[in-house]
Amino acid sequence: MLMPQEVLLFALAALLLVLTPGPNMIYCVSRSLTQGPAAGLLSLTGVLAGFGVHLLATALGLSALLFAVPFAFDALRIVGAVYLLWLAWQAVRPGGATPFAPRALPHDSPRKLWLMGFLTNALNPKVAMFYVSFFPQFLHPERGHLLLQTFTLGAVQITVSALVNALLVLFAARISLFLVRSPGWMRAQRYVMGTVLGLLALRMLSEKKAAA
Repeated sequence: MLMPQEVLLFALAALLLVLTPGPNMIYCVSRSLTQGPAAGLLSLTGVLAGFGVHLLATALGLSALLFAVPFAFDALRIVGAVYLLWLAWQAVRPGGATPFAPRALPHDSPRKLWLMGFLTNALNPKVAMFYVSFFPQFLHPERGHLLLQTFTLGAVQITVSALVNALLVLFAARISLFLVRSPGWMRAQRYVMGTVLGLLALRMLSEKKAAA
């Protein structure tokens, strides 16, 4: 079973990852800016359903892999740490864009809003990469119940993503106006996020060395 401090650390990591602009955030926020918060929230429900697809595939696949290949656990730990370092670079690299920039998009029907949100997430290889490479950092095969551990982490990640993206959707217009008036704040936020993601990656790599 997972310890409370592990769940809290995972929730923090999930928070940082959801705050890193990606296709899901860009789609939901852009719909909110174009068609209003209701359209953004409907799009978000499709995105969350897409997470369910990745979670189910990851839970079944990781359980089989970690039991079948002894060194797979350590290999995925390293891949996960490298992935976090890549996300840190994406946060601080020059020319990083904000998802809150106004976009001219057509008005879509509720059905299309949900479907596009679902497909945006379900077909996003970066989400699959996150699940497969990041979840093993917090799984403990020696404690048994890998499926339960994976679904617990998935529930935490989806909850964090739902809450954060819902707030971003509801306040997208105000945030967009604030960023236009305060570009320095956005740059500072990106550097703080990149630093924390980098430190988290180094922590995972150091744990790997200690276990060797």
